[in-house]
Amino acid sequence: MADIVLAASGVTRDFDVSRPWLQRILAREPRRTLRAVDGVSFAIPRGTTLSLVGESGCGKSTVARLAVGLYAPSAGDISFEGQALSSARAQPALRRKMNMIFQDPYASLNPRWRVRDIVAEPIRAFALLRSEKDIADRVAQLLTQVGLAGADGEKFPHEFSGGQRQRISIARALSSEPDFLVCDEPTSALDVSVQAQILNLMRDLQQRFGLTYLFISHNLAVVRHMSDRLGVMYLGRIVELGDGETLFRAARHPYLRLLLEAIPDLAMVGRARTPVGGEVPSPIDPPPGCPFHPRCPLANDRCRAEKPAHVVADGVEIACHAVEEGRA
Repeated sequence: MADIVLAASGVTRDFDVSRPWLQRILAREPRRTLRAVDGVSFAIPRGTTLSLVGESGCGKSTVARLAVGLYAPSAGDISFEGQALSSARAQPALRRKMNMIFQDPYASLNPRWRVRDIVAEPIRAFALLRSEKDIADRVAQLLTQVGLAGADGEKFPHEFSGGQRQRISIARALSSEPDFLVCDEPTSALDVSVQAQILNLMRDLQQRFGLTYLFISHNLAVVRHMSDRLGVMYLGRIVELGDGETLFRAARHPYLRLLLEAIPDLAMVGRARTPVGGEVPSPIDPPPGCPFHPRCPLANDRCRAEKPAHVVADGVEIACHAVEEGRA
């Protein structure tokens, strides 16, 4: 059995979005709950990348925060290296093995701190090194590893471009010597040419240090470059999960098929495409049955009434009545 770094089983996360108590009493309204994540399960073997994709609001960033313990699950279990995540985070030796790279590199960096202090903060927090000289040498080494100069540690974040700031964020994430990184849209705020540089850097670091990634993105081209396994999310659920290349070559769920149709491709010029129609339903008031049925061209009465269960076919886990019945 592969060495599993992170495993989630039936994870659900609810948020109370009710109006203040007095307003609800006067308006005679019940409490309102938003289910951001609904029964998500997956496992990430060591040294591999699992990517989660989907439209905005599908719950993938909530999964990212659940994976590092920033949110506690409302139901279900998450384990890190064989221990419950809450227990692992209570142990500094395990807590330092997980880290996160955020979407906005500028918002995640303290504008009043020099880069050397930003990168050195996890080293000091986990007491990985004691001597200030050793810490300074380690910071310079980390900055060099991500393509910056050691002397850049004297600068402030506003003195760097967006791509350089994201390199600083990666250096900070690596400074605690982690095994597992959650990457929440790490390139979406960057130019396309800079995105390629950051993605190649992350692939190189993964190969050099044996890192394990949970990669969150809405860009399927980026995901194809990064992923070993791919999970497709819709309205809080993973609707298709399997080997990345297998899903790109032979997508079966209607939602993933429509997403792949939207990828720009010169080879498809002149060919009729079917865009994803309609709007994403509100997670506060999701539709009955399959949540994708209002937008699905293959929906039938069963889809409108019964939520599909996950089934495994040819190594791919999928939740779709049309696939189960052979209509897809």
